[in-house]
Amino acid sequence: MGYGVAAYLLWGLFPLYWPLLEPAGAVEILAHRVAWSLLTMLVVVTASRRLPQLRRIFRKHRERNLLTVAAVVVAVNWGTYIWGVNHHRVVETSLGYFINPLVTVLMGVVILRERLRPWQWAALGIATVAVVGLTVDYGHPPWVALTLAFSFGTYGLAKKQADVEAVESLTYETLVLVPIALAYLFWLGAAGDGHFVGHGPGHSLLLASTGIVTAVPLLCFGAAAIRVPMTTLGLLQYLAPILQFLLGVTVLGEHMSAIRWLGFALVWVALVVFTLEAGQYRRQQSRLAVGASAV
Repeated sequence: MGYGVAAYLLWGLFPLYWPLLEPAGAVEILAHRVAWSLLTMLVVVTASRRLPQLRRIFRKHRERNLLTVAAVVVAVNWGTYIWGVNHHRVVETSLGYFINPLVTVLMGVVILRERLRPWQWAALGIATVAVVGLTVDYGHPPWVALTLAFSFGTYGLAKKQADVEAVESLTYETLVLVPIALAYLFWLGAAGDGHFVGHGPGHSLLLASTGIVTAVPLLCFGAAAIRVPMTTLGLLQYLAPILQFLLGVTVLGEHMSAIRWLGFALVWVALVVFTLEAGQYRRQQSRLAVGASAV
């Protein structure tokens, strides 16, 4: 369980990290994150002797396509998150990850034609009311939160269908993205608009550290996924947005109106309903399975 806690705590602390990379913009930070992540993951793949598993992806058309989709949507997710944090919208980014489990369920209904149970519909209904209330308060839909939720939901769906181990899949995803990332960084450098040099060695080192910062929590999560029950992992996932929300409200001093508090409260109620219903359903299924095996 320690690996899972470490992963989500590190993700939750990201709002303190991305502003350190300014004056680089969100797209430049994203490009560095992709480039240095690839270098980090190639070291991990080589050290763990997983090159044969990585090569196997290139021979499987379906896995390549799914992981290419995953690469595109995770780039959207990363870029949106960095932009949101560096534009003082940390609370809204936390909302995206709070509603992500509910969005994933909704995508299962729309895309996979799954059927929801009554309390799952209730949770989605409460969350919808919350988003409508926040839209009224913001004066527009919470695009940052919705983009994060739907992009990460799509990412999870593509990864689930690809069924490739975390190390190889992340390496392949960064391989897909790195030509665009490097081209953008070289273009910025040629135009004199890059920020890798000219701001001191400490700033350069921080940009280079994006690869390690990306890889470490993902590797911790991968280690937790094979050791920790999915029910526990499902509860741990709320650590990151809780920490992000607390940082946004306290340390970063973001404004929370009464309607925003109410909107977040409704989201949390929806998550409680969703989590309790899921736990009860799993227990019922386990009892049915035990009863069937005893017959």
